[in-house]
Amino acid sequence: MSFITARKEMRIIILGITKATGELIREIDNRPRSGLTVVGVLDDHVPAASDPTNHLFLGPLSGLERVIEQRRPHCIVVALAERRGHSPLRVLLDAYVSRGIVVEDAARFAERFTGQVPLEALTPMGIVYSGSFRPSAVYQACAHALSVLAAILALVALSPLLALIAAAIKVDSPGPVLFRQTRAGARGRPFALLKFRTMTDGGARRSEWEADNRDRVTRVGKWLRAFRLDELPQFVNIVRGEMNLVGPRPHPVSNLALFTVVARNLSDVTGVAVGCYPLRLLVRPGLTGWAQVRYRYANNLHEEIEKLRFDLYYVRHLSLWLDLRIMFETIAVMARGHAASRPAPAPVRRAQARRYAFHPKVSRTT
Repeated sequence: MSFITARKEMRIIILGITKATGELIREIDNRPRSGLTVVGVLDDHVPAASDPTNHLFLGPLSGLERVIEQRRPHCIVVALAERRGHSPLRVLLDAYVSRGIVVEDAARFAERFTGQVPLEALTPMGIVYSGSFRPSAVYQACAHALSVLAAILALVALSPLLALIAAAIKVDSPGPVLFRQTRAGARGRPFALLKFRTMTDGGARRSEWEADNRDRVTRVGKWLRAFRLDELPQFVNIVRGEMNLVGPRPHPVSNLALFTVVARNLSDVTGVAVGCYPLRLLVRPGLTGWAQVRYRYANNLHEEIEKLRFDLYYVRHLSLWLDLRIMFETIAVMARGHAASRPAPAPVRRAQARRYAFHPKVSRTT
């Protein structure tokens, strides 16, 4: 879903041929109904024949004024790896002031368009100086108070349903009604997350990923997962102060060290490894989250990194309005009864995925 809705149709020129340029062009091509069209790419270096920007290349940066006259763009996206002394600042300023053309940084443009934070564009100083990953104390207090109130009301209102589910689990298969797992909360503090049990106890696990153990899912568990009803006991976690209604889903503590290492993304801007994962621990985890309504379940580390992009978007842009939107979309997902095995709707960046090692023995994190 596009987050750029000011126009029904927008022509874009991109300055610079970088990895971010190719990613942005692919994202736009994957969303033909967004109304965005890339009408040209400029750079002082000619792209290779295999480069995805090759068919859009219009020449060096010095030709920007001519290209603006010919292509009449609504937006110029700046994706230059090194801008000092290279950006055609005079032409960009004239385009912005005199022509009303939007001029925007490529990372921020991609973030608004995809609803994800481009990890490759994060820099240590950018994180520290911007303050955009510093949640407001007022928001956090309000969000948690509303979450606790909603959880108490939900537990009272849903008590008959919770009792019915518990009885169905006991009748369907031997074992406890609830499944407990130690997960990482805000600032990495561990807590016992509660879920309705959806698998049979015991048996050899081929891996810790949910997709590799579907034959252990019970008949009742299949329906609970499809309608997300196995998550309902987490209202108790909210009342305890360990979670909110909305936030990044908590990962198992056993995975914390692995995810922290894997998500040390190499910045395309500085070439420095940036620790991205701890940023998602700045807020309480949630019963549902932006990544859950955007990407669904993850079944390997590549997909976990993709979900991290959505989680960081939430942390950077969190607000009560965004929380409400996520809750409404969650209700829609539950009403449709999406199966837990449904593939993630957003495309995985194959080139990006190759940068991360696959580790099959990490715990299920949905």
